[in-house]
Amino acid sequence: MRIKICGLNPIRDVQICIDLNVDFLGFVFYQKSPRNINLNEVTNLLKYNKQKSSFVAVTVNPDDEFIKNTVVKNFDYIQLHGNETSERVKEIKSMGLKVIKAIKVREESDINLYRKYNEADIILFDTPGMEKSFEFPKNLISKIPRGDRFALAGSISENNVEKIAKLGVNFFDISSNLESELGHKDHLKIKSFLNKLNNIYE
Repeated sequence: MRIKICGLNPIRDVQICIDLNVDFLGFVFYQKSPRNINLNEVTNLLKYNKQKSSFVAVTVNPDDEFIKNTVVKNFDYIQLHGNETSERVKEIKSMGLKVIKAIKVREESDINLYRKYNEADIILFDTPGMEKSFEFPKNLISKIPRGDRFALAGSISENNVEKIAKLGVNFFDISSNLESELGHKDHLKIKSFLNKLNNIYE
């Protein structure tokens, strides 16, 4: 089982996620998002002992300057939510980063788009609504590939994660359902969700 928590604050949320052994800590660089982080806060990430956690820069069509000056220096992975081609993914990997490529799923045929991105380290099957907390189509969850390379995002919560796990998913990306208010992670909800996951996978 693997988990990624997205939309974290570089000062407020990092240590608790590291202490709870969260695999991937996501930080959003998308100005339209209420979870967008200030570039001045990025250097705070260097202060942490990540232990087994990895830091992820969540981006939309990032340019080379941003990748080289901000992402490469502070993050282990870059998450791509734009219209990147497979060639662009290769270019970004060559800069020294691991890549998570998001695939926006509206219908079953969208799932097979992941085959275009063999260079990506992780494929994230997500909803079309970037940062809008859309629900992933329930009838398609069982259709996505299985394994540590494939993650699912979209309205995952403590209330439904057991049902989703029974469909074969073991890599969860969660954000809004761990918030007490928009853009503000609730540490009690994080602990509770992880306890639920640990109980499921014991």
